[in-house]
Amino acid sequence: MNVRYFIQLLVLAIGFAGLSSAALAQGVVRSEHGDWQLSCDTPPGASFEQCAIIQNVTAEDQPNVGLSVIVLKTADQQSRLLRVLVPLGVLLPNGLGLNVDGTDMGRVAFVRCLPNGCIAEVIMDDDLLSVLESGETAIFVVFKTPEEGIGIPVSLNGFTEGFDALP
Repeated sequence: MNVRYFIQLLVLAIGFAGLSSAALAQGVVRSEHGDWQLSCDTPPGASFEQCAIIQNVTAEDQPNVGLSVIVLKTADQQSRLLRVLVPLGVLLPNGLGLNVDGTDMGRVAFVRCLPNGCIAEVIMDDDLLSVLESGETAIFVVFKTPEEGIGIPVSLNGFTEGFDALP
């Protein structure tokens, strides 16, 4: 897979129609697919419900370092987004790294910080979606210092079924 596809960013629209990662994380869990939960919520002021598949994980050796991985389709059904919320205190210039089953997928920049953490987001093209659907483990890498990366494993068990269940 070409790294440039992973690095393509979608600039966040103002609140993405009022939808924040925190709002999605607090939605109603509709179903579970392996290690992923399908959660839906109606953003304040919106006339439609937004659904996403979500997995919350922590680093095995540092339980105070966790992240939320959120995958959703945009309201117009034209794009698929991979959004990752990491804790405050990570080194922002190094970005967020992704490795799937031993293959380095590259890094992406953080686009915004909120009171509960910082967000990295990419548009998922067909290549990235295929890698995630056929993979077993994704490791997201955050940095505490320029030299110290912390790999946080995310199970891809149930990813395909969860993604297919998104409205």
